[in-house]
Amino acid sequence: MELELITANLGKIDPTSLDAYLAQGGYHALRRVCEATDLTRFTIELKNAGLVGRGGAAFPTGVKHEMAIRAEPNHPWPAPDWVPERYRHSSSYIVCNADESETGTFKDRVLMEGDPFRILEGMTITAFLACATVGFIYLRGEYLLAYERLTHALRVLRARGYLGKKIFRDDFAFDIEIRRGAGAYICGEETALFESIEGKRGEPRAKPPFPTDKGLFQRPTIINNVETFANIPFITLAGSAAYRRHGTEKSPGTRIVCVSGAVQKPGAYEIEMGTPLRYVLETLAGGLKPGSALQAILIGGAAGFFLRPDEIDVPLSFEGLNAIGATFGSGAIMVIDDRVNLWGVLLRLARFFRNESCGKCFPCQIGTQRQLEILERLTQGHSRKLQETDIPADELQLLRDNGAVMRDTSLCGLGQTASNAILSAVDKKLVH
Repeated sequence: MELELITANLGKIDPTSLDAYLAQGGYHALRRVCEATDLTRFTIELKNAGLVGRGGAAFPTGVKHEMAIRAEPNHPWPAPDWVPERYRHSSSYIVCNADESETGTFKDRVLMEGDPFRILEGMTITAFLACATVGFIYLRGEYLLAYERLTHALRVLRARGYLGKKIFRDDFAFDIEIRRGAGAYICGEETALFESIEGKRGEPRAKPPFPTDKGLFQRPTIINNVETFANIPFITLAGSAAYRRHGTEKSPGTRIVCVSGAVQKPGAYEIEMGTPLRYVLETLAGGLKPGSALQAILIGGAAGFFLRPDEIDVPLSFEGLNAIGATFGSGAIMVIDDRVNLWGVLLRLARFFRNESCGKCFPCQIGTQRQLEILERLTQGHSRKLQETDIPADELQLLRDNGAVMRDTSLCGLGQTASNAILSAVDKKLVH
């Protein structure tokens, strides 16, 4: 079912008005945290709520926060010389990943444009619990309206005392800066994002150490997706039990899905976890466009998996999708009808990953190029349809072997997932 937990304000209040946000209960959650004597219970509630990262990795948010909070006392500063002086006073950092460069994903843009104060409140609550005084929003450069809305919101919050010094109490200071990306898909990866904020080339770091131990500027860092931060005020106020009343036992809460492609009502919909994909497509998105038939669904974006038409009754939960060999990923649902040549889609995906590979590790740098070359040989360089007899078995095996090498040996998620969609289309015989 469609719900409104974190999208309740969208289209209903003026996103540029702090007073409008306050009238809907805004900043009550932050005030409750700042006035509390037992702060550990808020992190425990976040863990009990079962919220996991909404950017694609699905790491438990409460566990991440707890790890960063525990790591902070064990890291006396001695800051490297290259760390700017204005950032040295923060014992840890809060980072919002708003790069949103995954294909078919636009939920974070909708949240930032329609309810920016909710995201900033979530970041500020996290900062208070983690003793952080500096936060960053790494924003996709093409999101001009989101940049305007966030910039305005930060200016208003500073003027009204919700950012800066003495936020609800004398000993709490926190401020947020925006860093704009320059179109690099790799900078959606958290450690490449850190490198970019630090003024370096956007390339992933080897792990460990993990960001909760040594992240931005080599300090403990909590980095969450926009949608993840937007959930924090609700859980802080309502508690874990209220959050778990929605969704499934293993996938509690809600999720914003981005439906695009051959549907009559494309858009971003907040659904209860476990909602059948069929309901999203036929009821929320209005079904397919007249005169077309469903050919395939790409779920999770370019790094996701294809589903067959007979798989649309799958519940949209982590366990439901895992059971059929797919993942939720970024929440993108791209609907492809029978008028589309799927080989052409696979070629574009292969070109995308070849172009976006940062080149730091050879399995990804070379593997994405080889993947594209194999597909170009199969289609003779253009998007023609193939008959089953046209596909040499050795080329298909080479495609699978190449994908396995990238998945098992690449440094970061880009190379590890670059073959997901292509191999899922082949293995499910959506292309033959």
